[in-house]
Amino acid sequence: MIEDKNQQSTPLSDLGEFGLIDHLTKNFKIKHTSTIKGIGDDAAVLEFKNKKIVVTNDLLVEGVHFDLSYMPLKHLGYKAVIVNLSDVYAMNASATQITVSIAVSNRFPLEALEDLYAGIETAANIYNIDVVGGDTTSSTTGLLISVTAIGEVEAGAEVYRSGAKPNDLLVVSGDLGGAYMGFQVLEREKEVYKVNPNSQPDLEPYSYIIERQLKPEARKDVVKLLSDLKLKPTSMIDISDGLSSEIIHICKQSKVGCDLYEEKIPLDPQVISTCEEFNIDSTTVALNGGEDYELLFTISQDDYPKIKANPNFSIIGHIKEESEGMHLVTRAETRIPIKAQGWKNFNA
Repeated sequence: MIEDKNQQSTPLSDLGEFGLIDHLTKNFKIKHTSTIKGIGDDAAVLEFKNKKIVVTNDLLVEGVHFDLSYMPLKHLGYKAVIVNLSDVYAMNASATQITVSIAVSNRFPLEALEDLYAGIETAANIYNIDVVGGDTTSSTTGLLISVTAIGEVEAGAEVYRSGAKPNDLLVVSGDLGGAYMGFQVLEREKEVYKVNPNSQPDLEPYSYIIERQLKPEARKDVVKLLSDLKLKPTSMIDISDGLSSEIIHICKQSKVGCDLYEEKIPLDPQVISTCEEFNIDSTTVALNGGEDYELLFTISQDDYPKIKANPNFSIIGHIKEESEGMHLVTRAETRIPIKAQGWKNFNA
């Protein structure tokens, strides 16, 4: 969190808009045959032949979605890509291209944007996607990043939120709550730093949950695993706003109810210990924390043998008739209605 005062600082005005675009995108390479024309013309040209196309977009705003006092710009660039790819994978699709647009104020030198785009490039290489366009403009309010992700899926293989049926099993990948608790640790250390700028936080005990917040990963591997298992979910969504919100999305769009079992929610030991340290209920964190970017999906009970004992998945509940409502079944076997209390935009 201590800024290096000796780093080079090149004003963006030295390059101009088009010079800046050329400079930041010069290292992006084309990887997909579906990318006919990438950066360098009025528009990208893509060709997907007989596949269905999925498109998604997210806008990240400084001071709302990220805090640059502890979010390194390289990590931010990486995360901006990941949050979009996660939505593509939630459709059971493969991500192939992205566009990246930024609005930036004059307090950011060229070197800062090089770091941002280094993170974007790293994500593009790891997830095998092409960066095919975007825009840059000025901002009076800091940094804004808009990423559009494009993907492809075989006709009939796409998965929506609306396909869950009564008696389906509710399944989640990975573990939950880590990103939110990583955020709590970073916010606490930020306040300590304000009081004593010479303090150096010991973040080693929180390495996993901080990485979950600053450098999340999208579950591309789950889409491949489901394909290998010849298992098509009946519905699917990514967990960006908290488990409770995503369950409600599936249930409302599928016109079903559900039982979610508290004891089945997967939690990393570091999440549990940090919740105890902060005196926060770990179930509440898993339900409402958000930014885990795991995949939540439903499967027919007939497909249960395909995922039985698979370490990548946890069966956390089952789907019921809509009239039975959506409930959390606690460890004490009390039934509590599920409410969405995760991330909400436009809160006063």
